[in-house]
Amino acid sequence: MPFTHRQAGAMGITRRELQSRAYRKLLRGIYIRAEAPVGPYEETRAALLAASDGAFASHHTAARLWGGIVPHSARAHVSVPRGRPRSPREDLAVHSSSRTPTSFRGQAVTTPLDTFLDCATALDLLDLVILGDSLVRKRRITTAELLEGCRRATGRGARRARTAAALVREGVDSAMETRARLLRVLSGLPELETDIRFYDERGRLRRRLDAGDRKTRTAVEYDGRQHVAREEQWESDIGRREEFEDEAWRIVVLTSKDIYRTPGETVERLRRILRARGMTIGPARDDWRRYFPGHP
Repeated sequence: MPFTHRQAGAMGITRRELQSRAYRKLLRGIYIRAEAPVGPYEETRAALLAASDGAFASHHTAARLWGGIVPHSARAHVSVPRGRPRSPREDLAVHSSSRTPTSFRGQAVTTPLDTFLDCATALDLLDLVILGDSLVRKRRITTAELLEGCRRATGRGARRARTAAALVREGVDSAMETRARLLRVLSGLPELETDIRFYDERGRLRRRLDAGDRKTRTAVEYDGRQHVAREEQWESDIGRREEFEDEAWRIVVLTSKDIYRTPGETVERLRRILRARGMTIGPARDDWRRYFPGHP
């Protein structure tokens, strides 16, 4: 559990001990035992200890506490009620807010909706959709609640929040699945159904696809490096795909290279395959280029 420099003195921990390998500094004046795990909860606790009374976790720090996926931030983020003095530091961003915090895991924090809206002022569209997908995946908020909350929102970031909320989907397992979906959608390709599930006659889950079109039996799957690294998982995936092929499904497999290095080639490849499978393909769009620049 994180503690302040003053609390360390009360616990009998000397300054020299704090500077030893037995402890780690999380933020200026905030420490934790070296062997203790540090996750979103500990990061949030450290931020609130460093902040003034009445502060609550917000923005990136709140997103991580709720289990959301956001880019790394060099500073922890808290907010204080509007009108209260702010004392930002190099390791702590202090925002002024009129939001009413809630409590999660014993910590004062913005609600999932307010967290999404706050992050809309700092994240681009792609990262904001990734956050939304992950919050929905964690069941912190539903897509309907997110849409309605963003519809009513005003102020900075509200328009981006509404655009992103309309692109958030249920059943997305990873940030890379979100990236693969946004690459398709922003290039003008048809949006596929996410999290397609197949059950046996007893109602047990038999197979699952990241995204696909049932009518044309076409699916797009993202394969992460961790799958290849685990031979058992790799063999299972091969067997699963062979079962789909036996039922005339075409599965297009994407890797990180397809998303990060050659997005343009990936878009053309998908356009060609989806058209050949009988899907209606609309006009091409270049919106994807802003978020998927690609590199050699």
